[in-house]
Amino acid sequence: MIGVGKTKQYASVLDKPLSRGRQEVSLSAFAFLFSELVQYNQTQVDNIAELERRLEDAGYAVGARVLELLCHREKVADSLEKGTEHEDEYMISEKELLANRFISVPKDMGAFNCGAFVAGIVKGVLDNSGFPAVVTAHFVPIEGQHRPRTTILIKFAEEVGVCIV
Repeated sequence: MIGVGKTKQYASVLDKPLSRGRQEVSLSAFAFLFSELVQYNQTQVDNIAELERRLEDAGYAVGARVLELLCHREKVADSLEKGTEHEDEYMISEKELLANRFISVPKDMGAFNCGAFVAGIVKGVLDNSGFPAVVTAHFVPIEGQHRPRTTILIKFAEEVGVCIV
């Protein structure tokens, strides 16, 4: 029988593999898509704070969907740093955050941080897991380096404080 192959049946879309073969997304495709997202939102706002909020909102929606997939695939995070100044703060630091890697920020936009998108993803995952938090992205200078690292600061709501070990 030519042209007839075995097709694997899945109970639901969540059981399907994330990709067919290659286990990665094209970096250039991500950079282009993310650049378009930033440029579009830039035309819709009047200030940098609003632009960062819109990126966070977009990231939040992605985070909610990521949580659904991760829960069904039983994956966990690699590491998380606990803040030293406050019991309810945690930090995720990235030397070269992908969302900031290919973005050139004009001088008139000051300290605009596309990491707000990643902060939104983290917030989406946490809120939809029942751990409400304020999640923000910050640049942290690295001595001897031209580009700062990005730190995602997570400050859990008071009602979560009793659950944190």
